[in-house]
Amino acid sequence: MAKSNYTVLRFREPIYRTIRELMLSYFDVYFNPIGQKTLRGYSVPFDLSRFDAEGWMTTEEDISPIGDALDRARHFPMLTPVQTRELQSVDPDLVRAGLLGAKPAGLFKPKV
Repeated sequence: MAKSNYTVLRFREPIYRTIRELMLSYFDVYFNPIGQKTLRGYSVPFDLSRFDAEGWMTTEEDISPIGDALDRARHFPMLTPVQTRELQSVDPDLVRAGLLGAKPAGLFKPKV
């Protein structure tokens, strides 16, 4: 579960048989502000409840230990190096749509 500033990265219906299938459904809309597709892999399911005692959802304190634990989790690549090199840029209209409402809007200019 995550919150994104991109309008195109939203909820998915629970219809996917595997985590890989779910991740592939995000592939075309997982990009940076200059239109590069950036999804390269995914981790095993990660249980955040082990951090509940620290109040991670509401704390003002540093929660980087959660990111460190996620970095240590097993990850699976989605692309080969050849596939990565041959990726097309995201259509500029999709980049603009993805950034609707982003603040500050003037900083994001998709590469055409």
